[in-house]
Amino acid sequence: MSKLTRRNWIQAAGASAGLSAITSADNLFAAGKAKGDSLPMQLYKSLSDTQKQKLCLPVDHPKRQYISNWWYVHPEHRIPTSFTPEQQDLIRQIFDSMHNPEHQAAVNNQVLIDQYGEEKNAPSAGFFGTPEDENFEFIFTGHHVTRRCNARLDKGQGFGGAPIFYGHYPHPVKNGRENFNESKDHPGNPYWYQGRAFNRFVQALDGRQRTMGLVSLEPRGEGPESVIKIASERRGLPCSELSADQKKLLIETMRSMMAVFREDDVKATIETIRKKAIVNRLQVSWYGGKYDIGSDQIWDTWQIEGPEMVWYFRGVPHIHCYFQLKA
Repeated sequence: MSKLTRRNWIQAAGASAGLSAITSADNLFAAGKAKGDSLPMQLYKSLSDTQKQKLCLPVDHPKRQYISNWWYVHPEHRIPTSFTPEQQDLIRQIFDSMHNPEHQAAVNNQVLIDQYGEEKNAPSAGFFGTPEDENFEFIFTGHHVTRRCNARLDKGQGFGGAPIFYGHYPHPVKNGRENFNESKDHPGNPYWYQGRAFNRFVQALDGRQRTMGLVSLEPRGEGPESVIKIASERRGLPCSELSADQKKLLIETMRSMMAVFREDDVKATIETIRKKAIVNRLQVSWYGGKYDIGSDQIWDTWQIEGPEMVWYFRGVPHIHCYFQLKA
């Protein structure tokens, strides 16, 4: 299997600011932009009939609700081999547009590293539905990455609906060997800032609440059928017991943890959580023992879950994070 090089699509994504200068892509999609088409819509309209047969699934296909830490929406059709260079340039733009500009470089580097330099690990992308569907969706999948967006618009509409995934294995070398297990500070992991934010929330709770939130049960498993399933048992700290100020702090903590994503999606997601009073039906839990790296009570694994929402952050042996807001 040939190695990925700087000419391969995801490596070039690290220079996201220069994408608009790629004249071949600009020329190909100029007509679409003039008509006001979104970036995903431009990509869809550029697909040949053969590509659409391979890369587009029905709007209600079962894969739309699937999530895993390493999967491909089209395992046999990867981006470098299924899209033209111009289309690959546009996919990079779409992917970057789903993230806060301050985090784009770190996220692109994460996706690149997690391909291990091999084309067989390159991401896959596609669509659910057609432009006639209101919930027409673009999807991007691969190792430690699942991102989705409504393909009709460039403006984010929030994360309601199908789940997303993000994670990373920086695999630093320790004693001459790659280390599958991250240390307590998760060096090189672009998503640990969320763990720090969550721990600030925990420290703002009183002693009784912190005792309730630390549970002895195992956190949820990572099987695709169970990882975002609503837990049948009550565990952790019921958020209905939080004070008004603590509920506000939890919402602001979730907002800060979403900072990696574009502001439109963050704003819409938080607005849904607020309007539907979802916090009142959530429970928060964190896990000690082997799930507390370094036994320092800086919690590496935690869950925020309820009937409409699951946010599972597993920091052991390295970060895997699943998020679904059903509302």
